[in-house]
Amino acid sequence: MNLCLFQHESEHKQVLLEQILTAEHLHQVQVGRHAFINLITLPMEQPLPIDTLIYYDLDFLSAENDVEFSLSKDMPTLCYKQESAPSFAIKPNISQLYHGSCRKPHFAGGDGLVQVDEQIAGEQFSASQRASLLMMSGDQVYVDDVAGPTLSAIHQVIKLLGLFDEQWKNEVPGGLTTSQQLYQHPQNYYHREQLLPHDSVNPTIWSKVFGASKRPIFTSVNAKNHLVTLSEVIAMYLLTWSPILWQQVALEPEKQLLLPEDWLTRYQQELSAINQFVEGLAQVQRVMAHIPVYMIFDDHDITDDWNLTRGWEEAAYTHPFSKRIIGNALAGYYLCQGWGNQAEKFSDIVAKHEQIFTECGIAAHDDFVDELLAFDQWHYQLNTTPKMLVLDTRTQRWRSESNPGKPSGLMDWESLTELQTQLINEPCVIMVSAAPIYGVKLIEAVQRVFTFFGNPLAVDAENWMAHKGTANVILNIFRNRKTPPQFIILSGDVHYSFVYDVSHRFIRSSSRIVQITCSGIKNEFPEKLIHILERLNYYLYGTYSPLNWFTKRRRMKIKVRKPSSDFNKTVYNGSGIGVMNLSDDFEHVEAKILNTKGQVVIFEQSEETT
Repeated sequence: MNLCLFQHESEHKQVLLEQILTAEHLHQVQVGRHAFINLITLPMEQPLPIDTLIYYDLDFLSAENDVEFSLSKDMPTLCYKQESAPSFAIKPNISQLYHGSCRKPHFAGGDGLVQVDEQIAGEQFSASQRASLLMMSGDQVYVDDVAGPTLSAIHQVIKLLGLFDEQWKNEVPGGLTTSQQLYQHPQNYYHREQLLPHDSVNPTIWSKVFGASKRPIFTSVNAKNHLVTLSEVIAMYLLTWSPILWQQVALEPEKQLLLPEDWLTRYQQELSAINQFVEGLAQVQRVMAHIPVYMIFDDHDITDDWNLTRGWEEAAYTHPFSKRIIGNALAGYYLCQGWGNQAEKFSDIVAKHEQIFTECGIAAHDDFVDELLAFDQWHYQLNTTPKMLVLDTRTQRWRSESNPGKPSGLMDWESLTELQTQLINEPCVIMVSAAPIYGVKLIEAVQRVFTFFGNPLAVDAENWMAHKGTANVILNIFRNRKTPPQFIILSGDVHYSFVYDVSHRFIRSSSRIVQITCSGIKNEFPEKLIHILERLNYYLYGTYSPLNWFTKRRRMKIKVRKPSSDFNKTVYNGSGIGVMNLSDDFEHVEAKILNTKGQVVIFEQSEETT
């Protein structure tokens, strides 16, 4: 494989780097007979130029060093009009970035990433206009919520690429021992929740009221097609970001799916949404070829309610089959997302690749899962200006010692202490948290009620304020005199968007915080329900509401920015991509959304407080 980096100067091509990739530069993982995942890392003797377009091309060479496949010539759809190769720009001083979360393929709506392509194809192609990066802050894939047509495509891709089979030792519902038995099982489509493991219910109010003796470990309400095997997860990633394999599969329901009439109707409804999703994938693929992309997981990348409570963890990780399912999803994240964020953090795991990924399949599968579950370096930082810190709010939880049913803190004492160390003496920091640190008060109150009655899983009671220890420490970090006076928090998760300006009151040192929550890229909150919740929150926790005295947030004043699409509301509900613009002195932070209709929604400052 040969890599070339070059610039265009007038009519001439200036080569910056031409490198035949050896084992020193190319790390390759075989995940099937005809499927390989590649990571290219290049140590540079001289830094690449910043704030200018750098073009690149990849040539795949034969044994005789003849070019068999060229990225620019054989994949012309990666290039924008009148361009001969894809390009990127290194822009370490962040004045603009894209961000968002929650991209569900079969949601009946547009894809926000298509809007990024429209921007780059138009006025933002030049290096000066191009954004520094795209930050995807969770739920890039929905492993636990898969459409029937997508699952059918996944199984066709597994066969087409020869993705590796998998075996299980024991305690698998239905007596399954191999992945092929799962794929051929009569409950393989729309009934997989019956094949997933269950856990005995603790004697809580839930079990007393409903008389349940067992409950599912996998709590997603849409677990009927929950992915199980690593090959299914890998195929899901391949289908989520590229149109290529969709062209090789048949999506009309085949006889062997054995779908009853009611599920056949649902299949056809999902197929309409999937066809719309696939139509935009060429643009999505082109976007990701032209802008630096970083990611961090949230629950749906693995499974709904992932590590929400200590009780959930004890049930999930003590059952070998559920542990394998979670481990497979985490392995997929590692290979397709996490590995590329900061490759040097994974050197110990990479050193074992040859023993794990073989030509015949995956060896020591359970040991690999154990290593990934024990890994504690999923978080990372980007040495941009301002510095960007991307938090792991899923695997380093502050677990309740008193009650296994209480929500865990999103980060524990040790990880928060490390975070504070990274913040010291920075003038401004962009912090990426999958879940908002400051949420909508009414929704947090509902979550507290469900938690009190012993069922936090029913309402995803995982906000920063749900655990006193985590809440106190993160708020103290914001108050610390040595931490930045200016914070920008990017978050998602909730399937609606809002912006808060937060300031401390009556303390020795103060910090200004702008929290921008943008969710989802291809998902929305139920319209009627969000309208009711938003209005109730407005009236119950408005500026002059006495309820605010019972929900004070550590002497903080929070002002709500209102969406220009409807200045009477405090949240925006609609698919799109977030855009953040930042002034050179960090004083002015603009937040807006490009919705899937091509409209710009700006969050405008107001005097409304919460």
